Amino acid sequence: MTIASVTAAASGTSAKAKNSLADLDSGDFIKLMTAQLQQQDPTNPTDNNAMLAQMAQFSSLASTTKSGETLQSIADKLDSVVSAQNATATAVAKLAAAQTSTATANQTPTA
Repeated sequence: MTIASVTAAASGTSAKAKNSLADLDSGDFIKLMTAQLQQQDPTNPTDNNAMLAQMAQFSSLASTTKSGETLQSIADKLDSVVSAQNATATAVAKLAAAQTSTATANQTPTA
């Protein structure tokens, strides 16, 4: 079985265009695996261990991708929290400076 035959079989069943390998999802994996099974030599079928290894690799990749998305979401939320803390600290500093200058202006020298 050649890669070209698998690619041709998979592209014939795919209705949407993919821009890169990063755009592939589990549906595309199933289409490729189905095409691979359809195009295999009946006298020399694909080893079950090889199929299981491919499925395990895809599962691992999906988990890694999901973890990356989750970590990015956490990082974005932490950036928002830090920005809010910085804005609060700036506001408190301005308020303290205003109160200090008001207190200083209200003091009358005793001579």
